[in-house]
Amino acid sequence: MLGVTKLLCEADETEKALGKIQAEETGTSPLNPRLLQFTMDKRPVVVWNITKRCNLLCSHCYSDSLNRNYNNELTTDEALQVIDDLSDFRVPVIIFSGGEPLLREDIFSLAGYAGEKGIRCVLSTNGVLIDKNTAKRIKDAGFSYAGISIDGLGEINDRLRGIKDSYNNALTGLRNLQDENIYTGLRLTLRKKTLSQLFPVFELSERESVPRIYVSHLVYSGRGKNIKRDDLTHHESRMAVDFIINKAIDFHKRGIKKDVITGNNDADGVYLYLKVANGNPEMGEKIYELLKKRGGNSSGAAVSCIDHTGEVHADQFWSHYSFGNVLRRPFSDIWTDTNEPLMSRLKEKAKWIKGRCRTCRYLDICGGNYRVRAEFVHDDIWAEDPACYLTDSEIGIVQVAGSG
Repeated sequence: MLGVTKLLCEADETEKALGKIQAEETGTSPLNPRLLQFTMDKRPVVVWNITKRCNLLCSHCYSDSLNRNYNNELTTDEALQVIDDLSDFRVPVIIFSGGEPLLREDIFSLAGYAGEKGIRCVLSTNGVLIDKNTAKRIKDAGFSYAGISIDGLGEINDRLRGIKDSYNNALTGLRNLQDENIYTGLRLTLRKKTLSQLFPVFELSERESVPRIYVSHLVYSGRGKNIKRDDLTHHESRMAVDFIINKAIDFHKRGIKKDVITGNNDADGVYLYLKVANGNPEMGEKIYELLKKRGGNSSGAAVSCIDHTGEVHADQFWSHYSFGNVLRRPFSDIWTDTNEPLMSRLKEKAKWIKGRCRTCRYLDICGGNYRVRAEFVHDDIWAEDPACYLTDSEIGIVQVAGSG
């Protein structure tokens, strides 16, 4: 995730806070979750797809979830043992996701237990099932944040998510969470069919006083593979990111406290830096230093995924490749085993990246972007990410005459 607001509007404050953390942190002290992306200790955030079952049928679903029971989901006792290991390994955050995580009745006891172990718990949900009682249970379980995913407003959302009234029910769920004073956010995946909804969703976030908005680029995983043709063109991506940047600045200028974030395309960080540095080199340098601390894409390093059966993946989009299963080996052992070739290479991607990504002058702040997209398009994990919308001149590649 890229903290657009933090970089554009709070760079000085973020820099000072990081300096204080570095001065005070010991090897066992907890990490500040709000500044996690910029800290040097890259203990992995765990996206835990605690169930694969889902009550919706989103056309871009990375896990290809359906509303049916799936075999071999971790039991409650098995999940609690996983949490013990994650706590001992000092994992800072568990993002409980799915499928729809609220379809597991034990989600509240699992989150409560993880919280007692010192792990920050986040809920990623479609919001449809959050009535007043469920909102209270989410609060009582200690979730620090709940992100509600939508694909736009009204009928557009319902059509792309496959269920009538899913928008109205999600909006009701959002309001029920706010009534419980739970920190909330709206989440939108960018594609051609949702591009027109970018402005309405930002307007909705302001109208409903939602403090956070997360805009994700499309990743070709699960059902997302089937709609690659619906991904934005490079020009459309630039327009969308321009809009997001301008809205973050607009909110800040008007004194509206809102955390604007993008995800799943680390070209965004380079693009943001270049826009700022062009007019304000000093501020650009501060942003660049923060982006270097962030390090760009961190799949297989600072981001991980455990699926509903206990398989461990580089992130939530890598379901086709497992490093091992937590029922046979602790997550901490799996994640630190660099004898596993892909695990080792993901932790030092700069040595393996090919194409434009390898020669890009900003590889240190982008991290090579998404290997899943490269693999899907080029049949090569290490090829360049086709969703990078930066030009050759922007990233310092010089075309040789006659090279085509």
